[in-house]
Amino acid sequence: MAARMTPEAGIKAGKPRGPYRKTREVRRRILDAALEVFAESGYRSGSLREIASRVEMSEAGLLHHFPSKISLLEAVLEHRDERASRIVDHEAHDGMQMLRGLLDLARLNTKEPGVVELYCVLAAEATAPDHPAHDFFVARYERLRDQIGRALERVRADGYLRDGVDPARAAARMIAIWDGLQVQWLFDRSSIDMADELVDYLSRILTRPVEP
Repeated sequence: MAARMTPEAGIKAGKPRGPYRKTREVRRRILDAALEVFAESGYRSGSLREIASRVEMSEAGLLHHFPSKISLLEAVLEHRDERASRIVDHEAHDGMQMLRGLLDLARLNTKEPGVVELYCVLAAEATAPDHPAHDFFVARYERLRDQIGRALERVRADGYLRDGVDPARAAARMIAIWDGLQVQWLFDRSSIDMADELVDYLSRILTRPVEP
């Protein structure tokens, strides 16, 4: 995750400069390389040495920015979710707006297969209770069910949710469908359009189109 600007760093508002900017750029390069390696090999098999090699630095140099493999994994996952949060407004008063944001995220994911691969590989590995990302994914799924469920509650309050649809159960199903679509898409990217399939699912639980 990119370092935060602080008054102590002597960085004024605006573009970062000097050592701070260089450090931020190095951290970003490390996170991008880690995403690639973890996506290709999984967290357990992906090595710090390989990540360091891809950014042309020593393993000791990498550990200067991220003191352990676990801290690097946490930063990669946070980096991914931070980018997603800039696309999806989970607290939008308009529930339909939040759902449209999710569709935009699904479309973006098709342009970043490494991100999708990382998520799928780590989510599968992290089902093991001793995996470093286990708690992260448990909390993440709980948070997503809550966020999508609350959006559907707002949709229902506006009169756009079909009768008999339970927001909490519909949220869990939407996540399950999305995860399954991602796996199928990774095997054959020409066989399926993830956003279109999610639109189809939403059309079955909403009384109006989610998109104009």
